[in-house]
Amino acid sequence: MKKLIPILWLLTSVLTFATPEIGKEVSDFTGKSVDGKTVKLSDFKGKIIVLEWYNPTCPFVKKFYSVGKMQEFQTQVTSAGHIWITINTGGKVTDLKSATTTDKNKATIVIDDADGSIARQFEAKTTPHCFVINRDGVLVYKGAIDSIPSTKSADIEKATNYILSAVTSTQDNKKIEVNSTKPYGCGVKY
Repeated sequence: MKKLIPILWLLTSVLTFATPEIGKEVSDFTGKSVDGKTVKLSDFKGKIIVLEWYNPTCPFVKKFYSVGKMQEFQTQVTSAGHIWITINTGGKVTDLKSATTTDKNKATIVIDDADGSIARQFEAKTTPHCFVINRDGVLVYKGAIDSIPSTKSADIEKATNYILSAVTSTQDNKKIEVNSTKPYGCGVKY
């Protein structure tokens, strides 16, 4: 019996959080915003949603935030009526609200995933690791934010932006040319 209990627990854990697959509906999650509000992914059903894993100390994240490009992407997505959720996993940032204010984050909401439950659900590997979910709650893109895995801001303009491309294709009901890429950046710790 003692050997059976860990096996049952493992099976329950695996079945509870099925890793999101392209073309499949994403399971709901609940998190706390930096303002202390409880937020569910399902609160935004019917909208195109971008999930961005964030760590303000990561040079790959700084590549975008230091020159205002991530904020530009966030504004472009949210001004079109879509949702951008920035997620910090691991609780490494002492004051996440202050960090996102300093970075002039323009996301719809910022979630503190200190326990790593959302990161585990999505198997978020890096910052930034991004996901795009369509209006029906189906995952349509996962991976890197763009095509040049560097810490140089000068590379942003030369790169293909996978997130903006996926959002635009989704809103226009067109096929997404690249729906999965290998994420790059600093490792997510959970």
